[in-house]
Amino acid sequence: MQIRILYAGKPALAYAKTGVAEYVKRLSRFGGCEMIQVKAGESAEVSARLLERSQGCYRIALDERGEALTTRKFTDKLQQLELRGDVKSVAFLIGAADGHTPELRQACDGLLALSPFTLQHELALLVLLEQLYRVASLRAGMPYHRD
Repeated sequence: MQIRILYAGKPALAYAKTGVAEYVKRLSRFGGCEMIQVKAGESAEVSARLLERSQGCYRIALDERGEALTTRKFTDKLQQLELRGDVKSVAFLIGAADGHTPELRQACDGLLALSPFTLQHELALLVLLEQLYRVASLRAGMPYHRD
């Protein structure tokens, strides 16, 4: 199953650039993930771009209204999607500063909350990448994750 991360705008903050590069590199050992940047802009424009670029994927929007999962439950959820057989790609959608539109949230197959806090979109990208790396290392039996 292919993992795609669609996000608005290029990370500009130094910590985000460094962290994103580090976790993309780490994930490459496990098959990696496809990073798709869309042009930043107002919420409606960004949501439309995210939906257009994620057509045909199982869509999960990152949103503070979404389901909060532990790392183990997140691992299980991704494994269940993989076992379904009809899900070839999972696309995680990260909006810009104004978040997602209600239309985007309704068009998605799931909503995932990384935190009950509203996170800056660059930080959300970094946290998601770290969690995907954690899931991959957990599935590989590596000692990175500790319960």
